[in-house]
Amino acid sequence: MADSVPVRCPTCRRENAFTPPTFPCACGAPLTLPVLRGGVPVEILHRTWEASWVEVRCAVCGRQDAWPAPEAGCACGTVVRVPVAPLPPAPPAPEPPAPAAGPARTAPRTRPAAGPPPQRPVFHPVTIRTARDCVTAAAQYLKWLGFGDVARTQERSAAGVDLRGTGVVAQVDPSTRASAVRDIECVWLNGLADSAVAVFFSLAGYARDARERADALHVPLFVMDLTGTPQPVNDAADELIAFGADRPG
Repeated sequence: MADSVPVRCPTCRRENAFTPPTFPCACGAPLTLPVLRGGVPVEILHRTWEASWVEVRCAVCGRQDAWPAPEAGCACGTVVRVPVAPLPPAPPAPEPPAPAAGPARTAPRTRPAAGPPPQRPVFHPVTIRTARDCVTAAAQYLKWLGFGDVARTQERSAAGVDLRGTGVVAQVDPSTRASAVRDIECVWLNGLADSAVAVFFSLAGYARDARERADALHVPLFVMDLTGTPQPVNDAADELIAFGADRPG
């Protein structure tokens, strides 16, 4: 858990302890908002969409994303927006190493091309507020990828399949724990039984062994952010985005 920081209410001058929120980055690492120590909180009198988000860069993968701005409430009824440390400058890209002299090597094998990536309209996400919203957002995303008949299962099976469609099965984990390796294997087995692509969506990210197992089984992994836009976690997910329902087997 992140360390709490003192936040002084601008109305009653009471000092409250505030714990910065932690979100799952698309790379799977926990990302704690870097609250600015000693910063002056601002009372929220009128909410705007732009002011409700802050840009934060992941210290693990360097990815920069927008996250909900941290807010704190006081016993006097005042709600303040807690300032976040400004983004540090991005590190310069390393120069490519000079080619080493030596015998020519055979180029690595690549997956055969499956034609140009499909043209899609802009994806319209579903804001996540409940566990049901997570499943709805995942279904919308799979439809956007080309699995047009994706539907929620009537009753979640013991294997945990939440969505089914022609050529695809998906599990959605809306819990606050990192998805485990057993979850990945269960959805993969369901995909194997249905001769379908098995896809996994998680709100809290994945355990390290779960990611490794998904890479070995070629299961696309996505992390759901609060805007309802799934973010790819592994190469299989990037490939699914590139080719959609026409992804090569």
